[in-house]
Amino acid sequence: ALLLGASSLSLPPLASAQPAPPQPPAAAQAQTPAPAAPEDANPVIARVDGEDIRLDEVIGTAGDAMPEELRAVPPATLRAMLPPQIFAQLTERAITNRALVSAARRAGLHREPAVAARLRRLAEDELRDTLLRREIMPQLTDEALRARFEADRAAREPEEQVRASHILVSTEAAAREIIGQLRAGGDFAELARSRSNDPAARTGGDLGFFSRNDMVPEFAEAAFALQPGEVSTDPVRTSFGWHVIRVAERRMSTGPEFEEARDELRQRMMEETVRAVVDRVMAEARVERLDAPAPTGPGGMQAEPPPPASR
Repeated sequence: ALLLGASSLSLPPLASAQPAPPQPPAAAQAQTPAPAAPEDANPVIARVDGEDIRLDEVIGTAGDAMPEELRAVPPATLRAMLPPQIFAQLTERAITNRALVSAARRAGLHREPAVAARLRRLAEDELRDTLLRREIMPQLTDEALRARFEADRAAREPEEQVRASHILVSTEAAAREIIGQLRAGGDFAELARSRSNDPAARTGGDLGFFSRNDMVPEFAEAAFALQPGEVSTDPVRTSFGWHVIRVAERRMSTGPEFEEARDELRQRMMEETVRAVVDRVMAEARVERLDAPAPTGPGGMQAEPPPPASR
């Protein structure tokens, strides 16, 4: 495998990290050196061609191989948790990366126009993404999501819903036969499982709760005309076929609960926040849009502008 490929590194789960060293006796603690200065939390681990490689760069070479729960751990803490052989692999990878980059710079590759353009785009992409993350993420906390959910729910008018089951068949005669079986004491769910052409047959025809606008008009009209426990007295025809409908419950609903709506709400709030940030940045930016050069005629002469339209 390529030495630099992150997938070649297998990091242990958090639970398998090495235990912390035992604490020294109280008498020895009095002689323990003072805590390291803040800059020592990111010490130099190696040097390549005179350039320092610090701890955060070594840890960073793990890339996507680092488990999610470890990515927010400070590098100094993470180093103490990693087995020595894993940290040694990361150190060698960082050294190799730096040696290759150093060789590329000595060869002047960073000055080649195509390479310089790609580096500039990478830097610009990172700056753009970092700005958006810092602007957006504070707006997407659990507290912000729940507050938006409650505000949306309070502004929403209660909507009538029914919970219904149905049996879908291809002919009116088959639907009337099923209605007759139900009147004779047949079990709706069993008939749905054995006779219905709809995927809901697996659950006895149960469609769950739905609003009027969730169904085709013919089906909705028939379902909302029934009371709990009632079955349609006549087959209901739609573009899908012939339905026998039974209503189990009716309710007034203000929409899904928070946990059900959370992902969709978070996506919507993210999109709104991105638009707001972009609008603000564009309003503050000094933008000049330059017209394209005028087309030229034969011999390089500027083409005559088209005559004005007649009124």
